Amino acid sequence: MTEASKADVNQAVMAAKAAYQGEWGSYNVGQRVDMLYAVADEITRRFDDFVTAEMADTGQPKAIMTHAFIPRGAANFKVFADVIKNVATESFQTTTPDGLGAVNYAIRVPKGVIGVISPWNAPFLLMRWKVGPALACGNTVVVKPSEETPMTAALLGEVMQTVGLPNGVFNVVNGFGPNSTGEFLTHHPDVDAITFTGEAVTGTAIMKAAAEGMRDLSFELGGKNASLVFADCDFEQAVEGIYRSSFLNSGQVCLGAERVYVERPIFEKFVEALKCKVEGVKHGRPDDVDANYGPMISHEHQEKVLSYYKNAVEEGATVIVGGGVPDMPDDLKDGAWVEPTIWTGLPETATVMKEEVFGPCCHIAPFDDEQGVIRLANDTPYGLSTTIWTTDLSRGHRVAAKIDVGITWINSWFLRDLRTAFGGSKQSGIGREGGVHSLEFYTETRNICVKL
Repeated sequence: MTEASKADVNQAVMAAKAAYQGEWGSYNVGQRVDMLYAVADEITRRFDDFVTAEMADTGQPKAIMTHAFIPRGAANFKVFADVIKNVATESFQTTTPDGLGAVNYAIRVPKGVIGVISPWNAPFLLMRWKVGPALACGNTVVVKPSEETPMTAALLGEVMQTVGLPNGVFNVVNGFGPNSTGEFLTHHPDVDAITFTGEAVTGTAIMKAAAEGMRDLSFELGGKNASLVFADCDFEQAVEGIYRSSFLNSGQVCLGAERVYVERPIFEKFVEALKCKVEGVKHGRPDDVDANYGPMISHEHQEKVLSYYKNAVEEGATVIVGGGVPDMPDDLKDGAWVEPTIWTGLPETATVMKEEVFGPCCHIAPFDDEQGVIRLANDTPYGLSTTIWTTDLSRGHRVAAKIDVGITWINSWFLRDLRTAFGGSKQSGIGREGGVHSLEFYTETRNICVKL
């Protein structure tokens, strides 16, 4: 990775601005739709290249890339192409004193140059989630991928060139955050809006930068997500769901469940069943067909997660499984490995009950009544997601309405319709993405009044 200088970032932003004011700005909706479909088709044609690059960057198993992250990344372009093609705007007939009336109607116009700052945990998927609607709406973008995972952004640049996207519409600048590429991009006066997925500390810094010029922001930040397991749940389904939500992508998922509350009659049985699932994970290389568990993104992040593991024990946790570094073969010992870990016995005030670990871990606690577990789930400054496991769908709907999060799953997890609203409450984000909700950020709505 080559770190972009301030001059490099300026060149990218100026190229994006020129494209927006020039050739790309002259494209109509139909032309943009055709271009985005071509991008999706080319991603599909180069599917194996994207899978290989993502595995090399993240170290995660091939199955995750081939069945979820890369296909959904490609789908984003077609979904948002269809949204912009079919979206309606409002119109009103207005009475006037002369009796002839007027017509008011709205149009959507792009905002201009969008700064896109994407994370390392699902780099291709989460970058496309922003680039797709931005381009569909007629904006241009300057993308800064994480310094940990730059490869798929570069590959997408090749795709854009192959399909004939005008120069300057899609730009990539690599580098770090403070005093580097990210700071240069967010402070640039010709960036009209900024979208970011990542941790709240970085989001705060970006918000301060965006105050210069009153630029719009879209944030999807961290979470300390709770999962509620009621005694009447489909037990096997719930165990599998919690296993996935706590340990998929080695726990490096913003929507993951780090706080699990299980109704007391099935608490001990549930803990034992989840322990058995975790004991069956197989660490290995991304291309190992038997491996279902990869390393942390970096040794720095490994140290962070292990520090939380140590802290949990110091604050009184009972370690049900894991809690350290797995014993790996000699050829893999240098990897940033961390054991998937389950704790019980911590008070709600414990550090790992309040702070996002962003690693392969969960704490399981018993609960006795519906209102009490709702209070526990909401006792966090975050509000990204929750999952509810119950066969009583009346209860499921009732509880879901009382959990202060952006998205709730009942008897599933990570099931996404790209047309629906996605985002967090409280410190978990600003705004919503997905379907027409993305258009609210990537366009401005203008009203036109015609006197009859």
